[in-house]
Amino acid sequence: MNVLRLSGPPARKLQRQWWLSQLKQLFLSLRPHQWTKNVVVLAALVFAGRLFDGRSVLVAGGAFGIFCLLSGAVYLVNDLADLEQDRKHPVKRERPLAAGKLSAPFAISAAVVLAVGGLAASFWLAPGFGVVATIYFVTMMAYSFILKNIVILDVLIVAFGFVLRAVAGALAVDVAFSNWLLICTLLGALFLALAKRRQEITLLASGAAERRRILGEYSPYLLDQMIAVVTASTLVSYALYTSAPETVANFGTDRLIWTLPFVLYGIFRYLYLVHQKEEGGDPTKVLLNDRPILVTVALWAATVVTLIYHRSQSG
Repeated sequence: MNVLRLSGPPARKLQRQWWLSQLKQLFLSLRPHQWTKNVVVLAALVFAGRLFDGRSVLVAGGAFGIFCLLSGAVYLVNDLADLEQDRKHPVKRERPLAAGKLSAPFAISAAVVLAVGGLAASFWLAPGFGVVATIYFVTMMAYSFILKNIVILDVLIVAFGFVLRAVAGALAVDVAFSNWLLICTLLGALFLALAKRRQEITLLASGAAERRRILGEYSPYLLDQMIAVVTASTLVSYALYTSAPETVANFGTDRLIWTLPFVLYGIFRYLYLVHQKEEGGDPTKVLLNDRPILVTVALWAATVVTLIYHRSQSG
């Protein structure tokens, strides 16, 4: 603390170093690698055929950025709420707040700025988008303090967050959202949330309940049963969506079913990583680091875009 008594250039240098350090740790606490979850906001842009519309792309990009701000604020609040538990966790104890590298008052101030700024920007972008963004933020706040401690509801809320992202993206670019898209989004996100819970229990073993109370309500067997149900539901829903008459009429092609093998492989590969490699605790890292899944997602996306936009390009 004696450094605070310095004056002149030495004090300014120390203050600058402190601010730079805090900003760096703050950026890490916002978990930029997790921002890929907000790509769901862009789903409506793609499936509504607006991918090559400049204005829609800009608006969707703004919506994506706003959700990055809001999710960053949520991560900060969640880390503050779980500070003591994270310090006992073998992985989460390395997070800036838990490790003592980021000042709690600094994190609180940043969370307020991000939340207020993000919500204000969301209403400026589009009123409907702002309403859904607000629902998302309030829901995630409730999750951070209450809902994450209620068995089953905890994973459902996480999945619901992805549905809200998809709906918000549609409202941002002013297009109708498909119920099928929402169902597939919900089930896919629920699959990842359940797989993450299973990996957490496996990693923490007998100390899972001590480090996080809700984990004591689950068991690997129970989660495996839930994952099996959700996996089957996800695949069936996606198959029905791609072959539904309204989907064929909307996109002018019945070939979206060709993308089903990519979804099958991606899910099975993820289950392989969860069960055989004890990965899956961080779905985003798996997506970014596992080359087979990364290639599969890229091929799926390229195929979907090609099939959807082939009619408009040829027309």
